Amino acid sequence: MGIVVYNTLSRQYEEFEPIEEGHVKIYVCGITPYDSSHIGHARPGVFWDVVRRYLLYKGYKVTFVTNFTDIEDKIIKRSQETGIPFMEIAEKYSREYIDAMDKLGVKRADAYPRASEVIPEIIEMVEGLIEKGYAYESSGDVYFRTERFQDYGALSGKNLDELMPGARVQVSGLKESSLDFALWKAADKDEPGWESPWGWGRPGWHIECSVMVLKFLGPSIDMHGGGTELIFPHHENEIAQSEAFTGVKPYVKYWIHHEMLNLSGEKMSKSIGNVLSLTHILETHDPMAVRLYLLSAHRRKILEYSEELLQSAEKGWNRIETCVENATKFLLDPDAQGLSDPTMLIEGIGKCEKEFFQAMDYDFNTPGAIAAVFDLVTAINSHIVTTGATTSDEFGRQKVGEAYALLIQCLGILGLTPRILSTLPGTREAQGDDVSQDLLKILVDMRDAARKAKDFETADYIRERLSHLGFVLEDTSSGTKVRIGK
Repeated sequence: MGIVVYNTLSRQYEEFEPIEEGHVKIYVCGITPYDSSHIGHARPGVFWDVVRRYLLYKGYKVTFVTNFTDIEDKIIKRSQETGIPFMEIAEKYSREYIDAMDKLGVKRADAYPRASEVIPEIIEMVEGLIEKGYAYESSGDVYFRTERFQDYGALSGKNLDELMPGARVQVSGLKESSLDFALWKAADKDEPGWESPWGWGRPGWHIECSVMVLKFLGPSIDMHGGGTELIFPHHENEIAQSEAFTGVKPYVKYWIHHEMLNLSGEKMSKSIGNVLSLTHILETHDPMAVRLYLLSAHRRKILEYSEELLQSAEKGWNRIETCVENATKFLLDPDAQGLSDPTMLIEGIGKCEKEFFQAMDYDFNTPGAIAAVFDLVTAINSHIVTTGATTSDEFGRQKVGEAYALLIQCLGILGLTPRILSTLPGTREAQGDDVSQDLLKILVDMRDAARKAKDFETADYIRERLSHLGFVLEDTSSGTKVRIGK
């Protein structure tokens, strides 16, 4: 069995199969950039980065899009308070967020669409929904007729009777029904907005995501992410307006939601005021330790924040980095001493290979994957950091090389980059530094020795691990040649 994910829509675990063979299309709801991001905003960024990395490891092509809601009441209020144009405010905090994601090792998205950039497409979709009878104009506003969409409530598990208590009567005011939601909102001329067939106004919140998905990914996508607080009404409304407009089902095949990051038992929220600046945390803590902390809980579990938990993650990250540094020195030093019997190391390799990838295959279980990494760290340390060690034979050194390659591969999937290897392909640069190049030569030499000894299992293992780090090995009559690239 391949990857299995928990789908919010079906409320069960399902085997993952993309709509288009070999190509995964992902959309994740992004931030509203009206202020500095807090650490809770980093959780989805890091989680989806791991999902993307793992899908790439599995051989899929991945198209990943996440948005910025750059026209919204909170931004307008901030603009009115400060006198700074709303677009400048949105751009400032969007850039700040991307910079923070860079520090956390999050790969850049294929597109970062802004709501303000897709206004023509939003107007086109709203017009289409009116033509199809799913929407109506009222005093410059445009509303979606929720009751006309038969599958409304499927994602959240809500039904229309629950949402509308009491008798079904015509409501007064602008809406035909209290269930209807805004696609376009009229605005005063002195407020930010755009000309439309219904007058000066701006888009409702939900419509932008439907338009962005359609524009950048198509009418039907594989995965849609966001926090559990977005299930209703935001994602429910997305489904309704998208499927009503395109006629294509499903709008999203797998809905993948994450839980919140809490502080003192409460959801971290700017409106409550219990927020911790992401920029400050990244200035005072190692970004890789922060990343390790954010991955320490399953995405469907609430993650509690405390300085103690973050300090624990820093200790764990230091242990991983120390292991990588020691293993690097061991492999680069032909006289380094280790245990002559690599039995524990061999067992550790097998255990990590099994448990790491089983965890990742089962709903991207990052805490399970991290546990497997720490078990491998223990196995490596038991071989090379020990009292009364004897010089390892060549077989033992090969096994250290195998364990090392596996460890770097697993860390790469998790997006965790030890400083000593920060220039390896797949991390920050396309070419290695002197240490990385020396280490690469050691691993290639180990593979050549294994081939000469007809230990093809070890040789193939090292080739596979190096390939996932971005190195392609080519066997020629004049020896093994190495190039960078897939």
